[in-house]
Amino acid sequence: MAMAKRFEITHQTAFPKGAFLRGPVEPVTDFQAEQRPDGSRPQQRDKETGRLLWQCTVIDGDDEAGRREIGVTVKFAAEHQPVPPKNTSALPWTPVEFVGLTALPYVDDSGRRPRIAWSFRAQGFVTPGQQVGHSEPKAAA
Repeated sequence: MAMAKRFEITHQTAFPKGAFLRGPVEPVTDFQAEQRPDGSRPQQRDKETGRLLWQCTVIDGDDEAGRREIGVTVKFAAEHQPVPPKNTSALPWTPVEFVGLTALPYVDDSGRRPRIAWSFRAQGFVTPGQQVGHSEPKAAA
């Protein structure tokens, strides 16, 4: 039996104390692509689907998360920029729950000692507690 590199994981398993969006959803820059005449680079595309890649930074609400695990990047493969839910909380960050979350373990050897790290992908996000089943995030207006 072959195990898939990327596997499905529930939001509650990855973020048992919640996840909070910090900043905007941004395009992932393709640093392997040739620079444009203006010096910019194109947006990276997902190797499997060909869709554009977007990313956001979330704060892991777990008090026991280490300093290197508090800020987590979650990526989306979508033709249109994912739109986060509206922040109706009193917090400066938007509480979010990821839909269609997958994880990919890898070895991060950028520090003094190598460690297991996680790469996350999601199909979208909703306000925590919403039961929404969709395959692609809503487009930005």
